[in-house]
Amino acid sequence: MKVVAFKGSARKDGNTAILVNAVFAELEKEGIRTELVQLAGTGIQGCNLCGTCFSDQDKRCGITDDILNDCIEKMLNADGIILASPTYFADVSPEMKALIDRSGLVAKANADMFRRKVGASVVAVRRAGAIHAFDTMNHFFFISQMVVPGSSYWNIGIGGHDPKDAQGDEEGLMTMQTLGANMAWLLKKINQ
Repeated sequence: MKVVAFKGSARKDGNTAILVNAVFAELEKEGIRTELVQLAGTGIQGCNLCGTCFSDQDKRCGITDDILNDCIEKMLNADGIILASPTYFADVSPEMKALIDRSGLVAKANADMFRRKVGASVVAVRRAGAIHAFDTMNHFFFISQMVVPGSSYWNIGIGGHDPKDAQGDEEGLMTMQTLGANMAWLLKKINQ
């Protein structure tokens, strides 16, 4: 089994990565392979509503000059998908929003092709606005007919402007560990 995480943070090894790695550690303990995809710096762009995904129905986006189609391929080949973003003005980063909008439309155009995969959201936040970002990513899972495991709290970790602050958020890290354990349990149940 495999879980792929898409990280929408501009920082390569910052607070969002710390939180995702805490989830990954639990998944890897259970023998589940993991992969992290960095969205920032890739030039991923928003949807232009060209409609190619609906006319072609080939599980691909009509915009072909960025990494989106590679991301879709990774989603299709994974059993679980994690979306991880820092909080930008009470929502996800622009790169994460582009991934959600475009891969979501491609999935809808192709008979909800992510249906029954396991999905989880991870949010890094300095102070406030994380619940809206959390909801944005979870709505992608719900409209895609995916299965979302819970944790001991919302999947949020506190990290300020220092890219390593999340290491000091004991409750946030424990929430990520519980999420990873619950995600591993669910993946094993689904794949029995």
